This record gives sequence, C-alpha cells and structure tokens, in this order.
Amino acid sequence: MYAGGMLFRIDPSGTEALSAQIARQVRSAAARGELAPGDRLPAARDVAEALGINLHTVLRAYQDLRDEGLIDLRRSRGAVVTDAARDVRRLRDAIESAVEIARELNVSPSTTLALMKEALQ
Repeated sequence: MYAGGMLFRIDPSGTEALSAQIARQVRSAAARGELAPGDRLPAARDVAEALGINLHTVLRAYQDLRDEGLIDLRRSRGAVVTDAARDVRRLRDAIESAVEIARELNVSPSTTLALMKEALQ
C-alpha cells in the first residue's frame, strides 16, 4: 500500500506479527532517510483499509513506534515522525561503517553480529 509517501507491504503468512511488520517498515524508512522529522504517516484507518487488515493492528504498530519515540501521535495531526528519525539514520550510518570495516578485515557476519550484541549489553 502506498500512501503519504510510505509504502507498506505485509506478509499475512509470515511468522512476524502484522503490526511488527508495519513498525519495522517505518523504522527502516527512517533509517534510510526516507522519513524525516515532521513527516506524517498515513492515517491508520487508510493503512488498514488498503492492506485489508484490522485497524487495531495498525494502531498497535503506531503505538509501538510512539513508545520508542520515533513518532508522535496526536489526535489532530495523526502520526508524525519525530526528531528521533535523525538518530536512527545516524545509527544506520554507523552500523554500515562497522560492516564495511568487518568486510575489509574479513570478519564473518556471525562474528560481527556477536560483537555488536556484546557491545549492546
């Protein structure tokens, strides 16, 4: 579904919850710089109708994103991307740099991931 500059695709047969799929796509779009602070996400009702899913599924995704600080939910304005989108973009850039270094050093993806997980703890 394409609306408001945002393309949503869901896999109803996948193992990931539909709300998690939607939230992941918004996070990824912010990380790629496709969403900027102040951008509005499509209305939850429009997303639900276009994808043929329950409105509460979309609202759950939006609430998770709100709880993470990536969007602000306001009754009059809807779902608006916050300044945290810049931080997510910065983090993605840093991760891409780390991956590039790992490749240069011929470090395996599993070792790289293990090191990142360790650093997060």
